[in-house]
Order: sequence, then structure tokens, then C-alpha cells
Amino acid sequence: MPHPLTDDLETLARPVVAAAHLEVQSVEMLAHRIPLTVVVRVQRADGTDVNLDECAAVSGPLAEAIEASGLLTMAYVLEVSSPGIGEDLHSDRDFVSFRGFPVEVLRRDADGAEVRRMGLLLGRDAEVVQLNERGRILRIPRDDVLRVRLTQAPPDS
Repeated sequence: MPHPLTDDLETLARPVVAAAHLEVQSVEMLAHRIPLTVVVRVQRADGTDVNLDECAAVSGPLAEAIEASGLLTMAYVLEVSSPGIGEDLHSDRDFVSFRGFPVEVLRRDADGAEVRRMGLLLGRDAEVVQLNERGRILRIPRDDVLRVRLTQAPPDS
């Protein structure tokens, strides 16, 4: 269920992002994180992804606009990113393109419970997804993998 302030934040973000010649693709509030995390995904008008410098150029003015609006009275973290970040990986090309990137793997264990593992993506073949979890290589059977998703923060060292 979306957070009730998501629409207000998106309305606030649109002109700020437009001033940088970009568009808001989505706004998400991650209330389960401490502090609250506001994720604003931006893209170019033609739908292509932005680079880190463009995200950084939007981040400061957007943070100032959020502060001035008074919409968020609690502590929060603002993340401005491209839609490509935080997305699920599906194709073989995705697994090659994002090798070495931080990912979250959601898998089903032998008892049927869902387990999340975080680490750096090493790759995928016909049998396993390989993950470097703090220097330890994990080989997770592909049949057990429910989802592989890019994350923005590297796993804890």
C-alpha cells in the first residue's frame, strides 16, 4: 500500500526535476526503513536513464523543496536514482551487465520460507545464481530464486 504522502511528494518533485530537464518516473516511500527513505526515480524525457551526476544535481534542490514544504516532519533519507537502479534482473543480459553490482536475492529455502541474501552479483548460469556475500561465494540454485533485484547500497563489509 503506497504511503499517503507519496502523491504530494511527487507533485512537489515534478517542477524541481523538470528544472534539470528531467522527468519524475516514480516516487516511493520506504517506511520500513529507519529512517524513512524517500526514493525519487528520474529519467530523461525520452525515457533513457540518467547518470549519477544528473541524480546529484537534482538531489540538493529536491531536498530543499521537501524541507521547505513541511510535508515530512520525521527524519528521512532522500535517494534520487535512475529507474534502472532498484529493478529486478531477468534476462541473461541483465546478469552480465550488472555483474559486480550490489543485489538482493530473494529465495525459497528447503522449508519453503523466503530468505533474503545481499551481496555483489557474480553471475548466473543454467543452474545457479552466484553472489559474493562479504567475501564468501554463495551458489543459489536457480530453481530456488524468486527474485534478484539491484540495490543502491553495497552490502555491509
